Amino acid sequence: MAGIHRHRPGADALEAATGEPAISLGDDIWMSPGVSNSYAVATDDGRVIVNAGLVFEGALRQKVFADVAGPTRAVVVTQGHADHWGAVNALREDGTDVVMHANYRYWRKDHELLAGFRAPKTTFAFEKFSIAIMEHLKTVDPATIDFSFPEPTITVDRRRELQYGGRRFELAWTPGGETTDSLVVWLPDDRILFTGNLFGPLFGHVPNLMTIRGDRYRDPLLYIESLNTVLSFAPERLITGHFDPIEGADRIAEEVTAMRDAMQAVHDRTVELMVAGADVYTAMREVRVPEHLDVGEGYGKTSWNVRAIWEMYAGWFQHRSTTELYGIAPASIAGDVVAAAGAESLIEAARGHVTGGRPVEALHLTDLILTAAPTNAAARAVALDAHRALLGSTENFWERAWLTNSINKLGTSE
Repeated sequence: MAGIHRHRPGADALEAATGEPAISLGDDIWMSPGVSNSYAVATDDGRVIVNAGLVFEGALRQKVFADVAGPTRAVVVTQGHADHWGAVNALREDGTDVVMHANYRYWRKDHELLAGFRAPKTTFAFEKFSIAIMEHLKTVDPATIDFSFPEPTITVDRRRELQYGGRRFELAWTPGGETTDSLVVWLPDDRILFTGNLFGPLFGHVPNLMTIRGDRYRDPLLYIESLNTVLSFAPERLITGHFDPIEGADRIAEEVTAMRDAMQAVHDRTVELMVAGADVYTAMREVRVPEHLDVGEGYGKTSWNVRAIWEMYAGWFQHRSTTELYGIAPASIAGDVVAAAGAESLIEAARGHVTGGRPVEALHLTDLILTAAPTNAAARAVALDAHRALLGSTENFWERAWLTNSINKLGTSE
């Protein structure tokens, strides 16, 4: 059976919530699609909402779920990223339980400390969401929006059982997700499992052990353990953070097992190369997911995961050069190299690399030139060609977003 990633939407299909009516998924569960999906589970005593969406989606979700078995008895947050907890304060009512993992405090602190660092490093990939947010803010008074990280009334450690209106909910910690406060929500009577972004935004793909927008490293072994937790439930329906549910116990088991085994293979081969004395760049080039597992790389990427695994075990020092130990960047001597070698010679060498199918080597050279002379038109032209060559060879969302953004910047002086 072909990997499910071949038949599901990619990250480019993600859209902000629009306030359209909730979609019935059956089993008294309703979905509101958005930056991250929000779900309402009906009980005899009100609704339980699983994930809330971004803060600006709160009023829309209020409207969408208003007729779904109200009032809101609980809001369960599956992880500490803002697209899951942002709208909680808008959705909670008097007496609503807010349920999170006990590690939420670490991610709240990250958000408080680093939002100003991470936000600019995210917008290049999510420009359409930024536009949607700005359009929405034109229709409301920002002073009426509560941007604060919600405080839970119930926390989960490893496992916790809750019951609302006769419907049972079991929560299990899955620290190998995008955050170490990640949890899954199991409906044992329905054999349905809500996983949020445990697998990342795209089910059937390798995870993002590091994200180029800036976030903590994710532990591959905890990821493997967390997928084993999913398999232990043997769910018949998997409801993730994005797009439609995955149906069928056999299909779910096959796909989750493939993702788990792919991560194990990449981890083990990376460690083998470390012990054998290879360098991290060799490992990034050589380690691959075994072909028979048919796992996609639409959001995470194996070569990036290899580096994350390497640095998780060994740190940033590569034992390559004394200069690694000091706070002087290699670019600090770019002007010296360009002056000694001559910009024209370096540009010609870079052009040869592009022609020879080595665009990254070309960019090493054009980076030197453009550090010393940012407006050098010939160097910018070669860098554009190198970026376009790389763009044509990848389907990865983050890589494409970065390359497209770089192309746009380089082309502004054309």
